[in-house]
Amino acid sequence: MPTPTATPAETDVLIVGGGLGGVAAALAVCRAGRRAVLTEETDWIGGQLTAQAVPPDEHPWVEEFGVTASYRALRESIREHYRRWYPMRAEALDLPRLNPGAGRVSKLCHEPKVALAVLESMLAPHRTAGRLTVLTEHRPVGAQADGDTVRAVTFEDVRDGDRHTVSAPYVIDATETGELLELAGVEHVLGAEARSEYDEPHAPDVADPLNQQGITVCFAVSHHEGENHTIDRPADYDFWRSYRPDFWPGPLLGFLAPDPRSLAAVDRTFVPNPDVDPLAVNADQSADAGDKELWGFRRILARGLHRPGAFGSDITLVNWPLNDYWLKPLVGDGEQTAREALEGARELSRSVLYWLQTEAPRTDGGTGFPGLRIRPDITGTADGLAKSAYVREARRIKAVTTVTEHDVAIDLVGPYGGTKHRDSVGVGNYRIDLHPSTGGDNYIDIGSVPFEIPLGALVPRRVRNLLPAGKNIGTTHITNGCYRLHPVEWNIGEVAGALAAHCLTENVQPHQVQEEDKRFDEFARVLDRGGVQRHWPDVRGY
Repeated sequence: MPTPTATPAETDVLIVGGGLGGVAAALAVCRAGRRAVLTEETDWIGGQLTAQAVPPDEHPWVEEFGVTASYRALRESIREHYRRWYPMRAEALDLPRLNPGAGRVSKLCHEPKVALAVLESMLAPHRTAGRLTVLTEHRPVGAQADGDTVRAVTFEDVRDGDRHTVSAPYVIDATETGELLELAGVEHVLGAEARSEYDEPHAPDVADPLNQQGITVCFAVSHHEGENHTIDRPADYDFWRSYRPDFWPGPLLGFLAPDPRSLAAVDRTFVPNPDVDPLAVNADQSADAGDKELWGFRRILARGLHRPGAFGSDITLVNWPLNDYWLKPLVGDGEQTAREALEGARELSRSVLYWLQTEAPRTDGGTGFPGLRIRPDITGTADGLAKSAYVREARRIKAVTTVTEHDVAIDLVGPYGGTKHRDSVGVGNYRIDLHPSTGGDNYIDIGSVPFEIPLGALVPRRVRNLLPAGKNIGTTHITNGCYRLHPVEWNIGEVAGALAAHCLTENVQPHQVQEEDKRFDEFARVLDRGGVQRHWPDVRGY
């Protein structure tokens, strides 16, 4: 995506971070007729859906309800892209709920570059109209704050080192790690809170800011029997080949791994290009997590949905227990540790690929799948690894409202329970799903209920004009596990953008909108007109 030659010095709303929350925020601001600047550190907008190469994790009712109208438009546009441009079988073309990858993790698995094309198309009219400036390959390096107001943010162009400062009456932090909170001095928390703080049953006894969920560097592969695509042996392969975590049933590089929900040791299966009609796949995580058969779990292109010979192989996305990295924290322990964590995660993923190609057990009794080919064309990178690590946990604002386990855990509130919020600005649903952490925790994966997103979780306690637009809202280490997925991040970003535009139009502050019933009702009508669902029908958690 080209960067404009002129960088605006000021705008109405500055959105830092071009992931799903950032894109949704930009759309909401521009739909309201306001100007926005959207920045992104990589050259792809879309965050976890594109640059991080993670097919969407969604709740089982996603086709009927439980997402915003604009998120539904994103999903349907992805499907239409495949129908229009791919050589699909007639039976697949006729499916109103087409799942292009026939993956089991989601009812809509697809290639990152298709999502990128759709997201760029959604932003295109606002860029042409001059309402939106998109600055890719720009990272925030400083912020100017005056009392309770963030005045401006300084960015560095990662290509040439040039720096630019942009000021705005409203600033939205849509970064993957909540880094603007640190730069702007916004009160925040990181890692795990102590159990004593909110009496959460699954919180640790002692707070630990460096206890964070592992990150994952994803990659895509296809399989071509009879060919040899084995990569060079990674430098740290011997370490990863012998690494066996204390809480793991065997070596990390192996198909035996804990079941996230029960922690029982379960063998995964791996059979490239199985002879199963992808039209028979029904993705429903409430009935079956779908994660035991690795090839089909996050498959993003199913050759069987297309005319014979169109594609020589399926393409699947590797985001498995094998390549979760948790040896060092990404956030909060300095830049050197962050660089080491990112390189460690990349080296682990390279080692997983090499192990799959050379040593992984086959069902025919042999070892290794040399026909596995990493796909740089899918990730848009030279080495085939995703542009960015999949970051599950960020810095989180100290918010007016903090969502805790007592609001959403099914064991605490019952299958039809959950906190009903006066200031609900959206809905979401996912199990409380925490991956193994840098603090040595195994999976924490427990049932939750369909939840409402309180506006108070998007409002910092002190700062008046900064809003979060992703995993940096007022959740805890525990509840982040169900608030961190694609449709919820989009919902949060859309609300943040709509709120900033609304506050500019009405000359009010976010705190007033959240606190005062009349002002909140006015904003709620804006959301309702925009297709933001704020309450659930009668559905059961899982």
